[in-house]
Amino acid sequence: MANPMPIGWSRRRWLAAAAGLSFAARPALGEGVLRFATTPVFLDDEARSLARWQRYLEARLGQPVAFVQRANYREITDLLLANAVDCAWICGFPYVRQRAALQLVAVPLYRRAPLYHSYIIVPRDDAASRSLTDLGGRVFAYSDPDSNSGWLAPNVALRDRGFDPTRFFRRSFFTWGHRKVIQAVAVGLAQGGAVDGYVWDTLARKHAELTGATRIVERFGPFGFPPVVARRDHPAAAAVRRVLTAMAGDAEGRTLLDALNLDGFVAGDTHLYDGIEANWRRL
Repeated sequence: MANPMPIGWSRRRWLAAAAGLSFAARPALGEGVLRFATTPVFLDDEARSLARWQRYLEARLGQPVAFVQRANYREITDLLLANAVDCAWICGFPYVRQRAALQLVAVPLYRRAPLYHSYIIVPRDDAASRSLTDLGGRVFAYSDPDSNSGWLAPNVALRDRGFDPTRFFRRSFFTWGHRKVIQAVAVGLAQGGAVDGYVWDTLARKHAELTGATRIVERFGPFGFPPVVARRDHPAAAAVRRVLTAMAGDAEGRTLLDALNLDGFVAGDTHLYDGIEANWRRL
């Protein structure tokens, strides 16, 4: 963190201050701002799209909504656990590690299912590689150490094939974003990368020049799609679930979903994430 924790402050108070929040007693749900945390997404006009989604949620929840963005899943999870944000769109990997403290609010539908895959990609001009196994001794890009598709899935695959992930690549690094993994592979900063397949597919719709500079050599999954979660005891969960699962039922909601390349949201089932949890326990 850029700013050290002041002497005498609790971790919870420091996290709240880092989120730009007052540490005063939280107001009742209908009276305060609902704070929704996300990592930066892949939308071209991110600020405008989030502003539209903010207005949509506010109108249907009947209260102010503020998006809180952080660069990685760890920061967002810490804010959730500190009660410094109300809900968050995170990866399935941090969700299963904190399953006792968090509840599912809603799960996105992608291609009509609450599922996605991890893609292993290489530069387009690499005609020889056919799988993750072919990338030994090369430079490899991961997205986030708390990402299932961008770290956990490929590491488990390597161990299953008898390789030590910490020694398999000549060098590996984190880009802190799935789009940045694609960019790193596209321009040759890495000879391979692990990326959220939904992000790759969605960018392929609008930026074929970017994804077209890469090639998918292997897919892992399917896995439960990155969920929207809240603290297990948070009173906002039911209202947010109601609004998100109704988005596909009105024109404005469908427009927002189309911008995200999603079909809608469902309440979801915790068992969607059992595969991710099993991989985590094995690793």
